[in-house]
Amino acid sequence: IGGVGNAKGSLDGVGTKLKADEIKAWMRTPKEMTEKTKAPRKPVMRNYSTLPKADIEALVAYMANLKKH
Repeated sequence: IGGVGNAKGSLDGVGTKLKADEIKAWMRTPKEMTEKTKAPRKPVMRNYSTLPKADIEALVAYMANLKKH
């Protein structure tokens, strides 16, 4: 975000590209989402389903607000 981190997996504008339920699906089932969307990203995103539900909801809410201006 903001030029920090892996440029291949930038989260800038993710809230413009994906709906909240899609962001949540990427966090909980990244392997399945990679197959479904035919995403070329390697390695596959880490599975975050072990995070507490409240943490996932907070992350999804944050990421859904990352809109391109």
